[in-house]
Amino acid sequence: MRRRKRDWVIPDISVAENNRGPFPQKISQIRSDKGKQKKIYYSITGPGADQPPVGLFIMDRDNGILYVTQPLDREKQARYMLTAHAVAEGTGNAEAPMEIVVNVIDQNDNRPIFAQDTFLGEVPEASPIVVATDIDDPTMDNAIIRYRIMSQDPQLPSDPLFLINSVTGVIRVGASGLDREKYPKYTLVVQAGDMVGEGLSTEAKVILTVTDSNDNAPVFTETSYEVTVAENKVGALVVTMSVTDDDEPQSLAWNAKFKIIAGDPRGLFNITTSGNNKQEGIITTVKGLDFEKTSKHTLLVTVENEVPFAIKLPTSTATVVVNVQDVNEPPVFDPKEKFVSKPENLPVDSDVTIYTASDPDTARKQKVMYKIISDPAGWLEVEKDTGEIKVKSAMDREFHFVKDDKYTALIGAYDNGMSEATGTGTLIIKLEDVNDNAPTIEERDIAVRFLCQNAKECLAKKTGIILTLATALAPDDYTVVLRVADNLGLEQDSTVKAKVCACTGGEVICGDRVAAGTGLPVILGILGGLLLLLLLVLLLLLFVRRRRGEKKEPLLQDDDIRDNIYYYDEEGGGEDDQDYDLSVLHRGLDNRPEVFRNDVVPNFMPAPQYRPRPANPEEIGNFIDDNLKAADNDPTAPPYDSLLVFDYEGGGSDAGSLSSLNSSSSGDHDYDCLNEWGPRFKKLADMYGGGEDDML
Repeated sequence: MRRRKRDWVIPDISVAENNRGPFPQKISQIRSDKGKQKKIYYSITGPGADQPPVGLFIMDRDNGILYVTQPLDREKQARYMLTAHAVAEGTGNAEAPMEIVVNVIDQNDNRPIFAQDTFLGEVPEASPIVVATDIDDPTMDNAIIRYRIMSQDPQLPSDPLFLINSVTGVIRVGASGLDREKYPKYTLVVQAGDMVGEGLSTEAKVILTVTDSNDNAPVFTETSYEVTVAENKVGALVVTMSVTDDDEPQSLAWNAKFKIIAGDPRGLFNITTSGNNKQEGIITTVKGLDFEKTSKHTLLVTVENEVPFAIKLPTSTATVVVNVQDVNEPPVFDPKEKFVSKPENLPVDSDVTIYTASDPDTARKQKVMYKIISDPAGWLEVEKDTGEIKVKSAMDREFHFVKDDKYTALIGAYDNGMSEATGTGTLIIKLEDVNDNAPTIEERDIAVRFLCQNAKECLAKKTGIILTLATALAPDDYTVVLRVADNLGLEQDSTVKAKVCACTGGEVICGDRVAAGTGLPVILGILGGLLLLLLLVLLLLLFVRRRRGEKKEPLLQDDDIRDNIYYYDEEGGGEDDQDYDLSVLHRGLDNRPEVFRNDVVPNFMPAPQYRPRPANPEEIGNFIDDNLKAADNDPTAPPYDSLLVFDYEGGGSDAGSLSSLNSSSSGDHDYDCLNEWGPRFKKLADMYGGGEDDML
């Protein structure tokens, strides 16, 4: 490194801001030692010279004097970095470029500026900080700011009530006496001055709102309560307690918080703050109270706020006396569900178990009695005074009310109090199976059974049963009575149908279906029968047609001269030659779908459950009685109780009533004219006309 010449190195240049001139003003000069041998030209470059702000600094080309052309402003730019050049005439650079630093000296030409014109704060929860800045040089007194409170409004209860840190601007309460209820808001005027508070200054407002600091404790409106609550009720309202508080309404310092601090060791009560009114406490029961255990509870309740007290305050308390009202409680079974196991064939009037309950109302000395509440099959009865349960009718494990071999009945226990109270217990009887059902053949009416006539090994099989021929039988349908017994000897007779047929084939296959095939003689016989039947039908049709063609003898001779008698040889008429409306004959049940016919089974009514036929002959009587009762109450069994509607056959007849014909011979009618009608009316004339017999 070569040592640079001292004449070409200059220290930093300091220039005061806001200098009033005259301009251009000399601030420094540079010179090259080579200027003694040759002509040297000087120049500067950089910001403030040939770069913005252009022309702020200039240099004399011949002598190297540096000028400033206008006042400088430190707040715009506090330092300028320029580069000086020395060029020898005709030979280029005489010296290497040199850096020139120009520092702008600060002057106190700016007042302190507050960050905002008005500051808002709250006391005492937060103390506001007022902040002011000065854009002068922070290393000089020009930018050192100090704060002071100039005024306070209102000046009560004391002035000054607030203090401000002169360096940081933090405002705090300087004296006691703040009262939100009297003076909720204060306005302060704060001054900030530079030159350590002695130079330029500015002012701002600080508005302080006095917030509630929970300096008032909630107080019960009543210090003691006495109430009565019925026992055994959960969630019952005990009492509603009220308090007052002088703090700001609806604030955390005003909202009340209640607590039971004594008198509830078993956790029977709970106290909460009302959802609508934060100054009401509601006590309710968490568990049912028991008069027999404790007839009175004395609770001690305290109240606080949702936020701690700002100062030491006494805590308000209240006493709640809860009297428990005795009620008639139902007897209680122990256990609630009782299990017993009994055989299903337990005889009637046999003991099942003793299921008792106790009355929790020990002070009332009441009697407990028992009854059946639910017994679906009607098998049980209970002794009213002792709770002893017996068999009323025969039980059956296979009955549809038995689920998983268990029969469930509901037993009730009640006392003889003024208001009857009934408790319930569940009795579950596990029915042990006994051999009371003989084996049965599932298909009692077997339509087809093939038994070979000439082979004992051609068998019709069902599970567990093999039926063979003991002797040869003619092919036919037979009814066979089978007696089936289990390994304990319980038996039952069943009937099946067996069909004996001829067997064909080397493997002894029953040939009923083969024999049933139609051979040629059978086919010829069937065809002959059909032809004979067809011939008979044709003969019948010819006979009927011939009878219609025969001419009937007329009732009167053709030469009869009377013209007031007519005869007809036609017996037809009616539907074929007259226009009758036959639809009226069909206006009955076809157009009345809502009417039941007596041959239509109602399909919307549930059918009762019929008891299956027992295997034990001794149970036949009960079986018939039970199913007879079920059939009497079966709405789907005939005859049906239905409305009968008869078809309507049209309106009235044009003919008169037959009652208008009088067959009596009394009256003034003259029937002698009948004698003049000829021999065919002689008999009629004798009956009505009289004659010689009458005259005798």
